[in-house]
Amino acid sequence: MIKLTRQKTLSSIFALWLVFAAPNISAQEMPSPDEMWKMILKQQKQISTLEQKLGITEATSIENKEKVEETEQMIEATAVAIEEALDSSVGATPSRTSVGGYAELHFNGGEKDEIDFHRFVLFLGHEFNDNIRFFSELEVEHSIAGDGQPGEVELEQAFVEFDLGANTTSSVGLQLVPVGIINETHEPPTFYGVERNNVEKNIIPSTWWEAGVKFSGKLSENLQYDAMVHSGLETPVTGSKAFLIRSGRQKVAKANLKNTAFTGRLSWIPIAGVNLAASFQYQDDLTQSVLPTSATLFEAHADIRRNLTPESEIGLRALYAQWNLESAEADLIGRDIQRGWYIEPSYKYSFANGQAIGFFTRYSYFDNNAGNTINTANKQTLFGVNYWPHQNVALKADYQIDSFADQEAEDNRVNLGIGVQF
Repeated sequence: MIKLTRQKTLSSIFALWLVFAAPNISAQEMPSPDEMWKMILKQQKQISTLEQKLGITEATSIENKEKVEETEQMIEATAVAIEEALDSSVGATPSRTSVGGYAELHFNGGEKDEIDFHRFVLFLGHEFNDNIRFFSELEVEHSIAGDGQPGEVELEQAFVEFDLGANTTSSVGLQLVPVGIINETHEPPTFYGVERNNVEKNIIPSTWWEAGVKFSGKLSENLQYDAMVHSGLETPVTGSKAFLIRSGRQKVAKANLKNTAFTGRLSWIPIAGVNLAASFQYQDDLTQSVLPTSATLFEAHADIRRNLTPESEIGLRALYAQWNLESAEADLIGRDIQRGWYIEPSYKYSFANGQAIGFFTRYSYFDNNAGNTINTANKQTLFGVNYWPHQNVALKADYQIDSFADQEAEDNRVNLGIGVQF
């Protein structure tokens, strides 16, 4: 029969302590040598007390000693298994690299009548230390990319973020512009409707990323700010897409940098579930010196989620955005003003098993030729439902009624979709 020495017993108990402490090791610093020594002394005191209670002295009965030895053997066997596990876990550096992403498949009926794997996106991040981290986002659109194919492969984000203080961060690299509701948060389970709303698509224009430097922080408990200096848009100056905002995205692909841009945003969160924000952007020349055209963007929105009961929630999203372009050429075709707005009320019910269902309606209006005296507005009404079998999986269905200024008839359609994030 093997008999443990007191030192072995101490080692076994300390190994046991490490196992129970292991879940916290990655989040907390390892104990110092002094702290570890105090722990050992504390365990030694407990052992001494146990010995006294069991009567382990010269006069201790053989029967008691055998029981103690059996107990010690059990502890030793457990400790061996624990120490083997600890060799591959305790003291090892936890992974600081993270992987995630999202994807969405759409069916659009009506005149479009097509099915499309719209997006597959991979997130890859790495935390260098507690104050410096990297984040990236790589996207494949429309399933297949290449010559003659409908899809694209795009790097939408790739930036390094630095903590400058308790309430201030700075990020440098390829990143999303701080404007609107869905430009920064557009994973499919986070919004209603199969497609992203057409105002933020055509006016803002989401998804919109640039290369630059951004500072973010808190001015008070409820007031936050973002300020970014970045590369700008480059709109065409001739043809059907002349001065169209969405057509000006350079996507930081050998982007012209003769003129930069500045974007600032203030966000007020008076209570939980209520976010009110306003953004402003200025660019010296929207055409990158081809036809000098200064441009300003003003955007304001409300994103509200409030519980009626612990299970039910009402929501409201509303947004207004407008560009003002300063050039005779833009004014001539009515694109000196480009504006849009939408309002989206919703109701969501969450079940005890973690599933949820939500109903919404959205009315939107946008006009890229709002400077004209004639009617060039595009209007859309949407009714739909989202079902979440899991909080990160959404099944979507909606009925869309479009009214375009350049078309006499409405374009009505059913849209179906599934989206996930992970």
